[in-house]
Amino acid sequence: MNWNWDVAKDFLPELGRGLLITLEATALGSVLAFALGLVWAMAFRSPTRFVRWPVAAVVEFIRNTPLLVQLFFFYYVLPTWDIKFSALTTGVIALGLHYSTYTAEVYRAGIDGVPKGQWEAATALSLSRGRTWTAVILPQAIRRVVPALGNYVIAMLKDSPMLALIGVVDLLQKARAEGASSFQYIEPYTMVGIAFIVIAYPASLLMRALERRLGH
Repeated sequence: MNWNWDVAKDFLPELGRGLLITLEATALGSVLAFALGLVWAMAFRSPTRFVRWPVAAVVEFIRNTPLLVQLFFFYYVLPTWDIKFSALTTGVIALGLHYSTYTAEVYRAGIDGVPKGQWEAATALSLSRGRTWTAVILPQAIRRVVPALGNYVIAMLKDSPMLALIGVVDLLQKARAEGASSFQYIEPYTMVGIAFIVIAYPASLLMRALERRLGH
């Protein structure tokens, strides 16, 4: 099987457009995962079990069911209840919700890693609970977990091709369309694979370097 440079050249514009959609889904999914994960993590520390237990049950359920099942549920089942989003929005919600259960554990580890003396100092200064969280605990906790959160962004990027299964026109969908129209599959799929490597590998190296730096 020979590599066809003409097919590769023709596919480049579509590759760029698909890449933008992939990065958009990853970025928006990451924002949602980070925000929801923090909510879950703080709920775990709620003084009342009527908050902790339901949140723990929801988080465990989401974490222990496949992302693809959740994606299909949001896209095919929710519309039967008159809850419908675009394919991209559905993909962002599924990615963000799924990965929020993992970022919640990252946040929780970061919060647990804050020295007990910081809590005691905040109490001694008569800081409110909200002020203690925003001014003392979270800035220290989040600094500790930035590399781990970055690793989940990379994982989300690599899971984003699943969105093609509900019609999101991302990198994978562009490659499938090109292969179907030109009957040349090696070029588009190889280029998509290279695109993921070019993005994910430097990002993973950056996360490792950041982890070493913050660890000192």
